[in-house]
Amino acid sequence: MRKQSEGYDEHDAERWVPEPVKRPGRTAFARDRARVLHSAGLRRLAAKTQVATAGSDDFVRNRLTHSLEVAQIGRELAGTLGCDPDIVDAACLAHDLGHPPFGHNGERALDQIAADIGGFEGNAQTLRLLTRLESKTFAADGRSAGLNLSRATLDAATKYPWPRREGERKFGVYDDDLAVFEWLRQGLGDQRCLEAQVMDFADDVAYSVHDVEDGIVAHSIDLDRIGAERAPYWQTVREAYLPDGEDAELDEAWARLTALPYWPTGPFDDSRRALGGLKDLTSQLIGRFCTAAEQSTHARFGRRSRLVRYDADLVVPDGTRAEIALLKGIGMFHVLNSPERQRRRAVQRELLTELFEALAKTAPDNLDLPFAADYRAAPDDAARLRVLVDQVASLTDPSALAWHSALTG
Repeated sequence: MRKQSEGYDEHDAERWVPEPVKRPGRTAFARDRARVLHSAGLRRLAAKTQVATAGSDDFVRNRLTHSLEVAQIGRELAGTLGCDPDIVDAACLAHDLGHPPFGHNGERALDQIAADIGGFEGNAQTLRLLTRLESKTFAADGRSAGLNLSRATLDAATKYPWPRREGERKFGVYDDDLAVFEWLRQGLGDQRCLEAQVMDFADDVAYSVHDVEDGIVAHSIDLDRIGAERAPYWQTVREAYLPDGEDAELDEAWARLTALPYWPTGPFDDSRRALGGLKDLTSQLIGRFCTAAEQSTHARFGRRSRLVRYDADLVVPDGTRAEIALLKGIGMFHVLNSPERQRRRAVQRELLTELFEALAKTAPDNLDLPFAADYRAAPDDAARLRVLVDQVASLTDPSALAWHSALTG
């Protein structure tokens, strides 16, 4: 019998396509983590935009380094709550696999291209990659099951457990992937398992502190100036992350952060001491946010040794959410919303649109072999369009540029 972690059962460890157990002493969830870690999709994240364009700077994060950091945060928080750390680790490593070239900017371009077939969403693409596009396991009828992860791990990697709905931009599954989605969810509605909530929170924590760190090192962010110019930052926070955030709430959160003994004072001067202080800031903030969530969750659900799956929800105090939103808003205001970045993003969207149109004219001739086979097997135009979207989404930033140059001259 396959070994399970305490608190999880055979239902949680079940795979969509049954497989023989090759190493009985290893849990299903440890195998899941290894499959994600060794996947081609994870390797590609090294050349995909996080905030700065991939390869533009030796210091700032790319999608791969971000995912590794999210996994470390999520794994440790999972351990304090009693979740299986391999499930959360695998979900964190997988959470951005579906992102196309140029990050969220590329996501918007592909969403417009795919508007008539259900759109494009990075999280829905992640599920598609894990259960179909990544090469690992095949059913008896020849159908690809992707990495064929366990039910519990796929559920943990599902940030938005619903199909596309009117009025909502985020969703977690395309219509033609509903079969596996319904298998892993089995009528759970919109509720997310605790492991998915930990993954999502770890993503927020990493995103908030590391974008600020990268911005400070790039001299795009000067924390000393923010206290005197709060209004535009607070507005960005409300527009993007905390719609109901009042000035008083944000002022209090800012006061708490700036009063911390490890908060930097004075301008960043690129010295080793300044870099060390900045690294201490990020470490301390991660610990602060995760400790607050751990303590609040245990206060609500008790200090049981195991909180797993649907036994509990992650409880994040309002003050912690406000502090995280502030940091994310600062990063967005200085980095994502800069005029230079807006110009670059417009060029990137145009490039992906032109690349898609060039592929559509020549398909399947210029597609990678697996996507060419999918294209030939597609039953209709909508399915063929989805294959073209899959191909473009699979590319890294440099390969998108190279393909565009080769196909458009």
